Amino acid sequence: MPERPDPNTPYAPYMRVLDALTADIRSGKLAAGDRIPSDAELCEQYRVARETARRAVRVLRERGMIVTEWGRGSYVAEPPKGEPGTE
Repeated sequence: MPERPDPNTPYAPYMRVLDALTADIRSGKLAAGDRIPSDAELCEQYRVARETARRAVRVLRERGMIVTEWGRGSYVAEPPKGEPGTE
């Protein structure tokens, strides 16, 4: 898990959500096909605004770590072929 910066230094709130979800995916706590929490659930869990939660989810989607099925939710993506542990 990435080391957290000193609380007295600027740290974008979306990064806290992004780092936590990334750590959960990389550790296997959230496996391929698992649904990630909704925006509302992320807002409540991390005490952030909805746009903050959405930004974290958007970055995960841009990185290919999750896929979103509009109207259904976001799910952990299958690792690309050739990644360790996929063969």
